[in-house]
Amino acid sequence: MADREDPLVVFEFGLEIEGKLSGYFTNVGGIGSESEVVDHKVVSEKGETIIMKIPGRLTWTEVTLKRGVTSQLDIWKWRQLVVEGKIAEARTNCSIVAYNSLHEEIARWNFVNAWPSKVTGPEMDSGGTAYMVEDMTIVHEGMERVQ
Repeated sequence: MADREDPLVVFEFGLEIEGKLSGYFTNVGGIGSESEVVDHKVVSEKGETIIMKIPGRLTWTEVTLKRGVTSQLDIWKWRQLVVEGKIAEARTNCSIVAYNSLHEEIARWNFVNAWPSKVTGPEMDSGGTAYMVEDMTIVHEGMERVQ
């Protein structure tokens, strides 16, 4: 009988930029990659035309993160480098780390040459009871899950 492993239960996510924790996030999405599918026509020895599916260009998906607004300005300062045209300075390696309720690391994704393509502040409603949320989108040139 095969060993059974339950899915990981995540309490929060951390964003590490060059190994330094930049903040905690409640929602992360878009971690992944995609290959274009290219149709390749081949003629078999019997003269039949066969369409083979082969991988084309590889793209890395944009990563989105959400968190409650805090006094930390790390992601805003990182984004400001891009706004000022300092993209070479903004490109950096970073990691998204998933933690359980005991604050133990349970999963990690490392990203290469990442930079924030978008940071959005909260929608504000003084009559509401929800906390303010800011969003961030990170683009990158490669990733791997290491834990």
